Amino acid sequence: MPNASLPPATSAGPRSFRYYDLVMAGFVTVLLCSNLIGPGKTCVLNLPADIVPKWTEGGLIWVAVLSFGAGNIFFPLSYIFGDVLTEVYGFAKARRVIWAGCFAMLFATVMAQVVIHLPVDPEESYNQKMQPALETLFGGTWRIVAASAVAFWVGDFANSYVLAKLKVMTKGKYLWTRTIGSTFVGQGLDSLIFYPLAFGGIWQNDTLVRIVVFNWIFKVMVEVVLTPATYAVVGFLKRREGVDHFDVGTNFTPFSLKD
Repeated sequence: MPNASLPPATSAGPRSFRYYDLVMAGFVTVLLCSNLIGPGKTCVLNLPADIVPKWTEGGLIWVAVLSFGAGNIFFPLSYIFGDVLTEVYGFAKARRVIWAGCFAMLFATVMAQVVIHLPVDPEESYNQKMQPALETLFGGTWRIVAASAVAFWVGDFANSYVLAKLKVMTKGKYLWTRTIGSTFVGQGLDSLIFYPLAFGGIWQNDTLVRIVVFNWIFKVMVEVVLTPATYAVVGFLKRREGVDHFDVGTNFTPFSLKD
C-alpha cells in the first residue's frame, strides 16, 4: 500500500507538481532526438578476434559482428522517463506525456517535410549543398514515420499500463520488477511493431527477426543497467513532490487527457 510517510493521492482537485513538467520535457526531448538524429547513422560494433576467431598473419584483428541504428542507444531512455512518470505520478499523468510525445513527433515530421520541400534559394550555394543532406537525414519515408509513431504509441502505453498494474500487485515493493517487466513488454511490442511495418518485404525475414530480437534485448538491458539511476530519481521525486501514486480504480483508456 502507499508509503505512510507520503500523503495519498486524492481526487479533491488537481495538484501542481514542481518537477512534473521537467520530466515531461526530458521525455519529449529524448523521443524527438532519438527519432530525428538517431536514424541518421548506422553503427558497427566490433569484437576482437579472440572472441570471434579470425586470424591473419599479423595476428589479432577486429571483426565487425553487429550493426545498429545510433538512435537505439538513447531511445530506451524514453521508457525510463515513462517508468518514472507512472511510478511517481500515476498512469493518467503519464498518459498526458505520451500524447505530448505523439503530437511532438507529428509536428516534427510535418515541419521536416515542409522545410525540405520549400524552394531552395538558387543564389546561395550553401543551401544547394545542404538540401540533399536535409533530405537524407530528415526526409524519412512515410512508411517508417508511420511505423515509428504506431510502435511508440502502443509500446509506451503498454509500458505504463503494466507498471501501474504491477505496482498495485506488489504493493509498491520491488520497484525493479515493474520497471524491467514493463520495459520488457513495452519495448517488445515496440520492436515487434516497428520493424515489420517499416521494413517488412524489404529486408529478408531472417534479418528482420534477428534485428527485432537484438533491439528488444538491447533496450531491456539498458533498463537493467540504469536501474540504480531509476531508483535514485524515483526516490528523489517521491520525497520532493510528496506523492506516491497507486492506480487503484484508474480508467486505463489511452484515449483521454484527463488527470
